[in-house]
Amino acid sequence: MEPYFPADVFADPQQPPPKVLVSPQRYIQGPGVIKRLASYLSLLNVKSAGLLVSERGLATQGAVVLDRLKTAGIEGLSARFNGECSRPEIEMHVEHFRPLQIGCLIAAGGGKVIDAGRAIAHRLSVPVVVVPTLASNDAPCSALSVIYTQEGVADSVEFYPVNPALVVVDTDVIAQADERFLVAGIGDAMATWYEARVCQNNPLARTSLGVRPTITACAIGEACAHTLYEFGDKAAASVSENINDDAVERVVEANTLMSGVGFESGGLALAHALALSFTEITSVHDQYLHGEMVAMGTMAQLAMEKSADARKAAIFFAKVGLPIHLGQLSLSPKNHKELDVISAAAEARPIAHNMPMAVTQSSIKRALLDAHELGLEIAQTLGDSAYRRLQP
Repeated sequence: MEPYFPADVFADPQQPPPKVLVSPQRYIQGPGVIKRLASYLSLLNVKSAGLLVSERGLATQGAVVLDRLKTAGIEGLSARFNGECSRPEIEMHVEHFRPLQIGCLIAAGGGKVIDAGRAIAHRLSVPVVVVPTLASNDAPCSALSVIYTQEGVADSVEFYPVNPALVVVDTDVIAQADERFLVAGIGDAMATWYEARVCQNNPLARTSLGVRPTITACAIGEACAHTLYEFGDKAAASVSENINDDAVERVVEANTLMSGVGFESGGLALAHALALSFTEITSVHDQYLHGEMVAMGTMAQLAMEKSADARKAAIFFAKVGLPIHLGQLSLSPKNHKELDVISAAAEARPIAHNMPMAVTQSSIKRALLDAHELGLEIAQTLGDSAYRRLQP
C-alpha cells in the first residue's frame, strides 16, 4: 500500500496553506461503556471484528469485548500484541487478519497497541475502533501512528486518511489502572496548549497535516490545559484509590479527546520533538512513559520561550508526580554525550522548527539545562514525594 502524506492532499505549494480540523467520527466516554461496544459497532454494520490486545488485556477487557461481540452475533477474532509498535509486529498481524476478512479492527489497550491497530487497519482497508484501557497519552483519537524499532526507539510517523471510526473510553476501566498512567497522560496533554500556542503564533509553523492550525483546535488545547490545572491533582488522587468521579471524567476527556484533537489539528513543537528523542537513551526508554518524557520536553520548550508559564507548569508537574529535572529521567546534566544525542535527534525533527526562533542542537541543549535548573529549584522547595510515589 502506498504511504499516505496528508500535506499532499491538503496543502498546495502555490497557495497559502489552509486550516484543517480532523477528529474521530464518534467519541464515547463514560463508566461501563465498554459493555455496550457491540451496540456502537452497529453503526459500522460489521459481521466480524478483529481484536488486537495484549496477553494481559485479553484476560480482562479483551474477554469483555469478545463476550459482547458474541452476544450481538458478531464474530470476534483476537490476536496478541507483543509490546512494540514496530513494522515486523504490524506486518505479522496484517498477515494473520487478512485471510479472515474482518469488517473492522478493535485496538484495545495502551498507546502502542492503538498505534499498531491503526497501522494494521489501514493496511487491511477496514475501520479501526479504539478502546483505550489507559489515559496515559493522546493517541486514541488521531490518524497517525508513531512507529518504533524493535528495540523501542522512535523511528518514524505514519499518517492515515481517516481517524478512528469509534473511540470508546470506559472511565471505570481507566480508574482501575495505576495512577502513574493517568499522570503520564496529563504530562502528554499539558503540552497540547503550549505547542498549539506556538504554532498559532508562528505563521511558518505547520501541523502534522502540513497545514495551519485551526482556532478551534487551539481553543480546545487551551481548555485542555485549564482542565488539567484545575482537576489534575484531584483526578490523580481519585485514581490512586481506584475511584471514578467527576475530576477523573474531566481529566480523561482532557487527556484523550481534547489533547488528541488539539495536537493533531493544533500542531506540535519542541516538547514532542524532545519526548520522541529521549527514547534514543535506553535507560530512559526502558523506565519512563511517553507522557513523562513530554513533561520534561514541555519544561524545555517553555524555557526556550522564556515563558512566564514555565514555573507554573513545573510546580503543577511536581504536585502530580511528573519529572521536572533531568535526574528524574535518569539523566545527568553532566553527561554531555547523552544530552548531545537527545538534542541532535530533537533538532532533526521538523516539529522542533515550529518554534518561533532558530532552533539548533546547542539551543535545545541549553533549554534542557535551563529547565533542569528550574526543576531542581522547585523540587528543593516542594520536595519530590509525588514523583517518587509514582515511580517503579
